Amino acid sequence: MKKLAFLLVIILCWSCNNDDTQYETVTIAVPQTMSKTAFRASVVVEAPKPILDVGKIYAYQNYIFINEKFKGVHVIDNSNPSSPQMAAFINIPGNEDISIKNNYLFADSAVDLAVFDISNLNAIVEIERLEDVFNAYDYQIPNDVLYADYSNFNEETHVIVGWDLIEERRELIDDDIITFDGAETFNDVGVGGSLARFQIVDDYLYTVEQFEMNVFNIANLAQPNLVHSYYAGWNIETMFHADGYLYLGGTNGMFIHSIENPAIPEFISEFIHWEGCDPVVVDGDYAYLTLRGGNACGLQESVLEVIDVSDKHNPTLVAQHILDNPYGLGFKNQNLFVCDGSSGLKVFDKTNPLDLQIVNTFANVQATDVIPLQDKLLMISDNALYQYEYDTENAIELISTFILN
Repeated sequence: MKKLAFLLVIILCWSCNNDDTQYETVTIAVPQTMSKTAFRASVVVEAPKPILDVGKIYAYQNYIFINEKFKGVHVIDNSNPSSPQMAAFINIPGNEDISIKNNYLFADSAVDLAVFDISNLNAIVEIERLEDVFNAYDYQIPNDVLYADYSNFNEETHVIVGWDLIEERRELIDDDIITFDGAETFNDVGVGGSLARFQIVDDYLYTVEQFEMNVFNIANLAQPNLVHSYYAGWNIETMFHADGYLYLGGTNGMFIHSIENPAIPEFISEFIHWEGCDPVVVDGDYAYLTLRGGNACGLQESVLEVIDVSDKHNPTLVAQHILDNPYGLGFKNQNLFVCDGSSGLKVFDKTNPLDLQIVNTFANVQATDVIPLQDKLLMISDNALYQYEYDTENAIELISTFILN
């Protein structure tokens, strides 16, 4: 009887699974979350420490601020550019960008805008927080994960701070589309790099998310107000201000917005290009932007483009130069500084924007972004801060190399 019962079990199991259904094992990303209450209470000023994941760079007075991606902001005392010193770390979870005006530092913190008084860098304090003003933030979904399970994530009360990866057996679906399950983010003003998404212009702070621009009135620096939000373009990554216009760099185009009415910017036009990562800077009638291909940003070659923006309603491509792996860029006088990734820092003479001439290459550095200041050039890589001085002929010479991690 035992043998007969065992045989019946085998037959039943076989018949239940003999339906031609195919299964696959997939990796599911499940978010680690923190309550917004705990998240907002976790801001703290700490002692200096190495920067493990170097983000964006910002210069203000004799200080340099370097973002550690999604962690906070490192403060560097640059009173002596030959020997900069780490001064402090402001732990701001979910942070990517900052702007500073008159000793008030504005920083994103996932869905919030935080304001810090930095008048005394030995006693930095958070003085204001505008909660839930950003509709989206970077969830940092792990690479190569096709499925994310948001079913237990409540975006009203929690934020995502990490991910757990689990293996799950599910029915095989004949579908090549990557899917994500669940829900869907006297003006003493500092200077950011070309990868910035924050810009201060007079009494307004402009910020861009993936598709949205937010406008904050900061006439009262200690109590900013969100005055306007609107759709600004597709997949926005960077923003640059020049002569009353905001130039937004997206993965498939450059978007021009007028701030003639500073509280309500107006979309003017769009310059379309192929898919690619796209920081942009503008000098006079010409915009310079880099497109990095060969990775998640795009599939085509990497280039430096020159765009005639004299007619803001009709930006026109006028020149193109092949690069290897470009990131940020900046300019001072006739020099255009282009960070070409592992190929180093390249310096172009832009006296004639239609015919850029390369005049120097610093090939022994990994170049990510630059800030051309009045008296020196700041450049950042994945592990170092480089400072250069301009000579009388506007060439540049290295002042110091400061290792960050």
